[in-house]
Amino acid sequence: MIKTLSVSQKAGISILLFLFGFSLLTGLLSPYSIDQQNLSATLMAPSSEHWLGTDHFGRDMATRLASAIGLSFSLSVLCVITASVLGVSLGVLSAWAGGKVEQVLDIIVNTLLALPGLVLVLLLAAIAPGSFVMLYLAISLVQWVEYYRVTRAITRAQVGSPERQLSSMMGFGKWYQFKRHILPAILPSVMTMAAFGGANAVLMMASLGFVAVGIQPPLAELGLMSVELFPYSVNSPWALAQPLVAVALLVLGFHLLTGAGRETADSTE
Repeated sequence: MIKTLSVSQKAGISILLFLFGFSLLTGLLSPYSIDQQNLSATLMAPSSEHWLGTDHFGRDMATRLASAIGLSFSLSVLCVITASVLGVSLGVLSAWAGGKVEQVLDIIVNTLLALPGLVLVLLLAAIAPGSFVMLYLAISLVQWVEYYRVTRAITRAQVGSPERQLSSMMGFGKWYQFKRHILPAILPSVMTMAAFGGANAVLMMASLGFVAVGIQPPLAELGLMSVELFPYSVNSPWALAQPLVAVALLVLGFHLLTGAGRETADSTE
């Protein structure tokens, strides 16, 4: 039976649900659009009309922040799903097939590992600045390698285990062997890496916004918002603080989930 979540895991889920709810409800209820300007109401403090104030173009900060959080959520979830499915599939294939298949995959992985992850993302993102699809592909390309390496190591041990060999001798197919012996072994590590992967995707997207090769205006993105509002940090510190706090909360929420994989493993023993 699965154990109850720890306090830190509950806190992580609560933070992420709060941010997701804020993004969804604000996007639905706000009367403003993310690019609606009002130059007569620039850098206003939070009020009943603008809950989180306005930026240097008079745009509603709550609406823009909600859109930016939703964008970061979308990217992190897509990257985690793509990287985990690709990395786990190739890791199992490599360990189970061995031979030339493993050699070819090892060459590809070692080539990717030779390049710093963020630098590779920057190079790919610079090809098409502002493209969400390119950001998604670039970050996924970097992240799947870790899933591959961990999955291959665990699968290699499971393939040689007496339990898996006994299932094979009894005539059970490879799909059953995977579900019965390999999946339970790799799932805790995959869950932990997925939580870290979500946080890393948020940070990478914000980092690209800092150097102006990420999402471009008028779209709202947390890193880009921070850069745009930095010159006004003295007169309107609340405006700059909002995207920075959102990034910190997103990363914190994902990091607090990393214990889920270990507790799931304990619950199966």
